[in-house]
Amino acid sequence: MDAVAAPGTLFARLRDAARPSWEAYVAHPFVRGLTDGSLPELAFRRYLTQDYLFLIHFARAYGLAVVKHATLADMRGAAATLDALLNHEMRLHVQFCADWGITEAAMEAEAEAEETMAYTRYVLERGLAGDVLDLEVALAPCVIGYAEISARMTADPALRREGNRYDAWRAMYAGEEFQGIAAEAIARLDRLGAARGAEARFPLLARTFDEACRLEARFWQMGLDAR
Repeated sequence: MDAVAAPGTLFARLRDAARPSWEAYVAHPFVRGLTDGSLPELAFRRYLTQDYLFLIHFARAYGLAVVKHATLADMRGAAATLDALLNHEMRLHVQFCADWGITEAAMEAEAEAEETMAYTRYVLERGLAGDVLDLEVALAPCVIGYAEISARMTADPALRREGNRYDAWRAMYAGEEFQGIAAEAIARLDRLGAARGAEARFPLLARTFDEACRLEARFWQMGLDAR
């Protein structure tokens, strides 16, 4: 089931081209554990701490996108996502972590996991070595992926809301505000693709998207492997 993006969009085509890696990411056992509440608490705590560090680097990537975009409208779109990351998602993340007894200072002091470094540096490398379309394709599995994951979770008969401490995570990403950010990211990919020759570049873009999906799955696994 694809919960986000109409067929024919550049994002949908990238998702289809990377289907095995995409499904390994969005249907990862970590996600299933969030859905039914069975995820070990230690795994979620590890994820939360590393995700804070992850978001810092993703904010840098969107700052790079502002620099690389050619039109004012797309600069504003990337800047809006940067603002949402710095002033909304990270604030919610800190508040959410506080409910789990994890302070912002503790997260800042945590060493980056190899999986966190691999993924965030890959995205930044694609943005530095390529153009803004390469960068946005590398970012897409995170931003749009969380929107699809949360939508799938909401529709999943296995979803347990009552007594599931992880359901607040689902609700945050399934909410109208984040879903709107993902929808704009899908539309921006189409605009960029049309302007920057996505059709001729599709094999390379698909490879970038596939790699980002595989790195996302490794990020979930990093949490699941916490001891």
